[in-house]
Amino acid sequence: MSTRRSDILRALSFRNISAVYIFIVIFAVFAIWIPDKFLQPGVWRSLLDAEALTGLAAIAALIPLVAGSLNLAVGAQVGFSAILSAWFLSKAGLPIALQLPVVILSGALIGLVTALVITRLKVEPIIATLGMSSILLAGMAWVSGSQQILDLGPDYRMIATTQWGGVTVPVYILFFVAVITWYILERTPVGRRMYAAGYNPEAARLAGVGVEGLRIWSLTAGGAIAALAGALLTSRINAGDPTVGPSFLLPALTAVFLGSTQFKGGRFNVWGTIVAMYVLAVGIKGLQLAGSPRWVNDLFYGLALLLAVALSQWESTSRRGSAVGRVLKGIGRRRS
Repeated sequence: MSTRRSDILRALSFRNISAVYIFIVIFAVFAIWIPDKFLQPGVWRSLLDAEALTGLAAIAALIPLVAGSLNLAVGAQVGFSAILSAWFLSKAGLPIALQLPVVILSGALIGLVTALVITRLKVEPIIATLGMSSILLAGMAWVSGSQQILDLGPDYRMIATTQWGGVTVPVYILFFVAVITWYILERTPVGRRMYAAGYNPEAARLAGVGVEGLRIWSLTAGGAIAALAGALLTSRINAGDPTVGPSFLLPALTAVFLGSTQFKGGRFNVWGTIVAMYVLAVGIKGLQLAGSPRWVNDLFYGLALLLAVALSQWESTSRRGSAVGRVLKGIGRRRS
């Protein structure tokens, strides 16, 4: 078999693009089951828009994971930034041009504090981000009084509802952030160092990589992107709602882990995350249109997360085993 044909078969294999094949199956099932609801153009436009903020939250979780930090505070970061955005507009009276950068900087500061807790105080990322999540939930209740913050005015809502070519602004923002993130991770030395820090931090340190610095910057960048998602969330619902932010955590992590099994063979990557997120969203939307109860959403995402993590671990183990096998074969050839 020629090398070119082998590469094409590998690229089209179920193992490399399983999400695409799953999407085809999901699409076929719901297109046959509920064609009058599922095949409406409006459903697909609303799906594209509705998942844009989940995509931003997923990228906010992805960047620290590449450098080796699992951030369980992403949902709380989105929610706290949404409340902060509404408070700045309604209570503090800040203009939109000022409150938006302030909210993003606040998110970056939250990410920086989380990173310092992990790197300076030597707290495990899971514990540090769980603690930060709880602190942010308390902050949301304190700032909002556990009530919706209203009276934001009509202008702010236009950010999330304005359309260009039938596509809303948050979708364009998602793909802009995705392209920038992809370029940094895949095409720059910084990205290669981040992958090295996340895959084998001790070896990366021995090679001269500043692992702690990369983790600090990755959590800070993730915090800024989560804050952007929170600000857009407030724009979309035209209110500060203390109940909606934490729900972003499960879909975001599920998309990141399932996405790591796509295109890059067990490695966290931007486009795998985006594709996995929309495939999962199509499954959820189909179930909703078919009349499934609301709890099915959580069940779907929970099962998908377990499957995604298992597949991700299997991919990593398989690749590591292959690499070890190649090394052992090389040693054997030298001895013979």
